[in-house]
Amino acid sequence: MKDFDLTLYLVTDRSLSLDRPLELVVEEAVKGGVTMVQLREKTCSSKEFYDQALRLKKCLKPYNVPLIINDRLDIALACDAEGLHIGQEDIPYHIARKILGKNKIIGLSVENIQDAIEANKLDIDYIGISPVFGTLTKTDTAQALGLSGVRDITQISKHPSVGIGGINKSNTQDIIRAGADGISVVSAIMSANNPRLAASELLEIIIKSKNKESNEVE
Repeated sequence: MKDFDLTLYLVTDRSLSLDRPLELVVEEAVKGGVTMVQLREKTCSSKEFYDQALRLKKCLKPYNVPLIINDRLDIALACDAEGLHIGQEDIPYHIARKILGKNKIIGLSVENIQDAIEANKLDIDYIGISPVFGTLTKTDTAQALGLSGVRDITQISKHPSVGIGGINKSNTQDIIRAGADGISVVSAIMSANNPRLAASELLEIIIKSKNKESNEVE
């Protein structure tokens, strides 16, 4: 059984870190309750990406928080990251699994019901429901799914799920109530003046939302 927790999933973006070192922001966020970290780099060289991945992996190891690499199978392999996240236009899942092996975490972005149906045929470890709301941190995304889209996808998906796209304190509860196992955020933590506090506040909302939901079920 792979050891990971989707509750509060941070996706990095150096351009939003207010000129602070990425490791500083990430470590503070983890101290506040972040449970997974995805390193996303779209503009740097492969060498820079690799070096940054090694620094983050070292930073996260004491906290037992998995490092997930966005898109780049070669970087995930080179730094022996705990996992890889791929989108619909990235390297096919079966190739990623064959190269990374059965013990690595692989997540897949799903943008609609059909993607979720296709994902059910794969032994991926989780799905990223994307985008829930419109977001400025990623411009190549599909049309926003909204809460109804999250609800529809989580109802048919056999995989654990995390919502991503435009998520912050004001709508976190709604995402969890719609059926997602966790939330994935970028600017809500990366651009926060106090990343540790921002993470702890989001985590508190998630926990309260899950507790409220389980009480209602009972």
